Amino acid sequence: MYCIVGLGNPGLKYENTRHNAGFLTIDYLASKYGIDVKKSKFKSLYGQGVISGQKVMLVKPQTYMNNSGEAVREIKNFYKFDIDKLIVIYDDIDIEFGTIRIRKKGSAGTHNGMKSIIYQIQDDKFPRIKIAVGKKPEYMDLANFVLSGFTEKEAEVIREEIKLAADSIETMIETGIDMSMNKFNSVKLLEDN
Repeated sequence: MYCIVGLGNPGLKYENTRHNAGFLTIDYLASKYGIDVKKSKFKSLYGQGVISGQKVMLVKPQTYMNNSGEAVREIKNFYKFDIDKLIVIYDDIDIEFGTIRIRKKGSAGTHNGMKSIIYQIQDDKFPRIKIAVGKKPEYMDLANFVLSGFTEKEAEVIREEIKLAADSIETMIETGIDMSMNKFNSVKLLEDN
């Protein structure tokens, strides 16, 4: 079983913010594959279904971003899946807008949700998909930026990034992470100026 975790903050006021790109991707996958993400356990909302012929669990931790690892730890301890079957989707302010980045493993960088997961499960060797959410303007602090919403134009790009992320997960499950990285890490949705 693959455990696909989208990071975000619960509650309506956070629903369409940059920090909820992971939740938005889970919602898209749930809709595309007819998976109800409504069960409540493991400090999460989750649902189980099939993607590309494999059993998957779609997960939205309900702990707020900075404690996402608590939910992931509880699920991992219960289901005992291999670490390479954990796929985490989250927002990234450091990659070029209009792109996604797939990595096999690595540090959390500045992302508190990822820091929490790595700390709680004591491992960083799991695949992750970063969704570009734009660059922080000089005048804004980081917390306010990631909790801000998208302009209409940005929202269009984010929707396309989410579709790319969903396609990359299908490829990852069907043919492996290397193929997924080769295919999707080079895609640019926006023309260079």
